[in-house]
Amino acid sequence: MKIAVVILNWNGVKLLEQFLPSVIQFSPEATIYVADNASTDESVAFVKKNFPSVMIVQNKTNQGFAGGYNDALHSIDADIYALVNSDIEVTNNWLKPILETFEFETETAIIQPKILDFKKKNYFEYAGAAGGFIDQFGYPFCRGRIFDTLEKDNGQYNDKVDIFWASGACFFIRSTVYKELKGFDEDFFAHQEEIDLCWRAINKGYKIKYISDSIVYHVGGATLQQANPQKTYLNFRNSLLMLTKNLPQNTLFQALIIRMLLDGIAGIKFVFEGQFTHFWAVIRAHFSFYSLFLKNYKKREKNQVKIYFKTRSVVFEYYVKNGTVFVDVI
Repeated sequence: MKIAVVILNWNGVKLLEQFLPSVIQFSPEATIYVADNASTDESVAFVKKNFPSVMIVQNKTNQGFAGGYNDALHSIDADIYALVNSDIEVTNNWLKPILETFEFETETAIIQPKILDFKKKNYFEYAGAAGGFIDQFGYPFCRGRIFDTLEKDNGQYNDKVDIFWASGACFFIRSTVYKELKGFDEDFFAHQEEIDLCWRAINKGYKIKYISDSIVYHVGGATLQQANPQKTYLNFRNSLLMLTKNLPQNTLFQALIIRMLLDGIAGIKFVFEGQFTHFWAVIRAHFSFYSLFLKNYKKREKNQVKIYFKTRSVVFEYYVKNGTVFVDVI
């Protein structure tokens, strides 16, 4: 199978210098691409000079994660796309178990490896950990990460299992499925577009897998720090868009109302913590959602699959019942 490792870059020359060598060293099966999202630094010149074997795709504008990959993948011919953040360190044989699964499990469309913390390598990393799920109100969580609580990797997730979503930090997808789903939703720009894509894949009957035999290390927050209010804005808005597009009709509006009430509580919490920019980010997120509601409601599939959620409310399990690890909240 032809596999393309595609690294989306925006003004990340230092990250490319640090992490691209491991991708080249440990990916003999793949053709490696840097998809440059209209950088204004020396990224493209640096790659051309120092890594001539790496292919370069230059996007004309910066359209975020969603639009950036959509633009770049139009010109890349492969059976499997490996979408890899520029702050990922890969390991020896990381591609082998992924390719084997795609070869022998034809219903599997998307795969995520084990994602550990580059700075603390015996702990799971926030963005994906050991595979993602969401609750009925659109809050994502992972095996190995519940909100900001990260588990130590003691081998508890050394397995191969079905998951609900795979992290965009290191995301493998069949090119045929990517094209069938028409790629990422560019209304999202960045954050949770991979969850939306996975949900749409599940609605079409595909499976999503986590495979622990493939291991990568992720810095996290290299492009947009966790404390950045823009990240708060995108996460709150995009969760509402995702629910609008994908929840079954009979649960949609009830879930949206409850989610918006919970968002209000989160906003009040930001005020009491003195984080006024984050409070304003929640307000902006809701107004943006209102403006995009009809457009995204029209994107719904004719038949939405009823999803079995691991928990009704991870917020309740975490903040009220003090469940801090995956087995506590399911």
